[in-house]
Amino acid sequence: MIRKYLRLIIAGILFLGSIFLFVEGMVSLGIWSLLVSGLFILFHFKNIMNLLAFYFVRKNKFEKAANILGRVKHPERMIKGQEAYHYYLSGLIESQKQNNSKADKAFKKALKIGLRVKTDQAVAKLNLSGIALAQRNKTLARHYLTEAKKLDKQKHLSAQVREIEAMMKRM
Repeated sequence: MIRKYLRLIIAGILFLGSIFLFVEGMVSLGIWSLLVSGLFILFHFKNIMNLLAFYFVRKNKFEKAANILGRVKHPERMIKGQEAYHYYLSGLIESQKQNNSKADKAFKKALKIGLRVKTDQAVAKLNLSGIALAQRNKTLARHYLTEAKKLDKQKHLSAQVREIEAMMKRM
């Protein structure tokens, strides 16, 4: 439990040290200490491995993203939001590899932990709908598809939703 908050503890110590340096008149060292404590706080809330994996997923380099996510040995030690996005990215990568069982587990785990952005939740449910359709489970696919439609307020996923609906009609 303490490992999750170690970065925040270090940031607090550095922040207190920077206040001490400001009081003692060493302003430049205080500024540097304050910047370093800010980096510790930033990396507590934004895991660098997830950020790199997001970058490579956007560039459609799924092998590199999988290698980066593979370096994370214990995703359960991340804070809850970052753990959810780790599993979300794992699900995206596994669905690109056509490994539906692993993708299904990863998306369900990401949704259970809690994705913050509604669009990401909609993408996860849309992928779960596609996986259920591939497994010939039309009722579950329809369930996930309706949930994805509800979450997609800006209609970013309307083309993919129509595609899955067309696949359902062919079954």
